[in-house]
Amino acid sequence: MTAVTVLGLGPMGQALAGALLDAGHRTTVWNRTESKAAQLLSRGARWAQDPAQAVAASDVTLINVVDHDAVDAAVTAAGAGAADRVVVGLSSDTPDRALRTAALVSQAGGQYLDGAIMTPTDVIGTPDASVLYAGPREVFDAHRGVFEALGRATWVAEDHGRAAAFDMALLDVFWTAVGGFLHAVRVAGGQGIGPTELLPHVLGIVDIMPPVFTELAERVEADRHGDSSAPVSSAAASFRHLITASQSAGVDTGVLQTLKRYADHVVADGHGTDEVSRLAEAMGG
Repeated sequence: MTAVTVLGLGPMGQALAGALLDAGHRTTVWNRTESKAAQLLSRGARWAQDPAQAVAASDVTLINVVDHDAVDAAVTAAGAGAADRVVVGLSSDTPDRALRTAALVSQAGGQYLDGAIMTPTDVIGTPDASVLYAGPREVFDAHRGVFEALGRATWVAEDHGRAAAFDMALLDVFWTAVGGFLHAVRVAGGQGIGPTELLPHVLGIVDIMPPVFTELAERVEADRHGDSSAPVSSAAASFRHLITASQSAGVDTGVLQTLKRYADHVVADGHGTDEVSRLAEAMGG
């Protein structure tokens, strides 16, 4: 089995190290607070005194910390210990930061993969977990066994920033959905509807979203917005109603106002009968 180091023992780092131990990998750990390693050490993990010793101890080092400032600090602290080693950043940040970390690891004589963890801690180490990896394909293939111990491992591109690009887009979906739900809870509350009373109906909306997302993705990809079932003009009217209801409930309308502005712009350009997929164009990019 491969020798693997995990730097950073927050909840996700502990889950990663635990999955590696379960898979039989010799696992070294390091964290600024040593007490967080106690349970892992009782299961057979080895403690490193500092990042340099930790990285030098293994063929592959996984770094899961708050952001790439912390990743880069760990790589810098490892110094020559990173030479001839594979470093995998598993911290959420932007694509440009992934590229900077890749350059830093290369300067230290190591090889770098950037990863994006797409699932919560409680499924790490199971087939339900998903991690995306970007960087040299041969490095990913050489250590696939390590990555598959964590969950479903998917290589996305040679470009080190690609996994982070997926991560940012998918976090956009997640947090706007969470924000939308919490906003709806407050709007419903303004009419005396409690969160748990609303919830079953929200879940009904969630259930219909996969085919909606599929159609929108296909339309945006093909730049095909005609023959609409949900025209932009209808969405614009819906946004106006939602803004009025939100204001009546004393709830912030910032996001809805932004969506309404996009819709009004599309309508003003003569595309009000187009499918709401046309809004992606109004958002830029």
